[in-house]
Amino acid sequence: MSPKPALSRKRGRGTRSKGRKIKALVFDFDGLIVDTEVPIFRAWQRIYREHGQELPLDRWLTIIGTSTKEFDPVKELGDRIGEHLDEAALDALERLYYAESTALQQLLPGVAEYLAVAHALGLKTAIASSSTRKWVVEHLERFGIGGHFDAIVCREDVKRTKPDPELYLTALQRLGVQADEAIALEDSSNGIQAAKAAGLYCVVVPNLLTVDLDLTGADLRLLSLEAMPLPALLETVNGTKPK
Repeated sequence: MSPKPALSRKRGRGTRSKGRKIKALVFDFDGLIVDTEVPIFRAWQRIYREHGQELPLDRWLTIIGTSTKEFDPVKELGDRIGEHLDEAALDALERLYYAESTALQQLLPGVAEYLAVAHALGLKTAIASSSTRKWVVEHLERFGIGGHFDAIVCREDVKRTKPDPELYLTALQRLGVQADEAIALEDSSNGIQAAKAAGLYCVVVPNLLTVDLDLTGADLRLLSLEAMPLPALLETVNGTKPK
């Protein structure tokens, strides 16, 4: 398998749109700021194996980036083994396994630098996540970055989560910026669909789970935020060097 390029740009889609002035960054959360997706998947894999079953990655990927219950791991496991399982008990076990595997976890590469530079440049920042507010805030507090965001929009704040654009539209409203003044930072195909439907320029940074999904809807693909510092990204999007 040939190595994936560090970044790729869409051609013919106005990547260097003249006159665009970026005023805000809107971050996805799971898999973009913190690697929550891989540990959760591995926790459920462990639970399935304890019941003599395997959890296919392709089934799990249907719920990445969204809260839509196309796949319910507890129900599916119960259906496979012919038992009614205690959802609360399995959720508690999943949280235990997740905590064990993330005890030494850090922010994903480039996240802290993006937040620091955004603050220095006077850019507004927000989170648009299909996860619950409790989940997001607990992680932000654990890493001491809760105060870095001007708005945090989660599933409780909207009627429909990604791939619907409502999370992004709400984030734009709370930040007081237009869609063409913001960059969405995403890691999944559901997130890309939501960001583009809301009219944002979208940068995708896939993780180990999402790297093989169809991410071609993004305007720019990076191996990590570290691969392109924020000033370089702004120059790419704005078509001019940031002041």
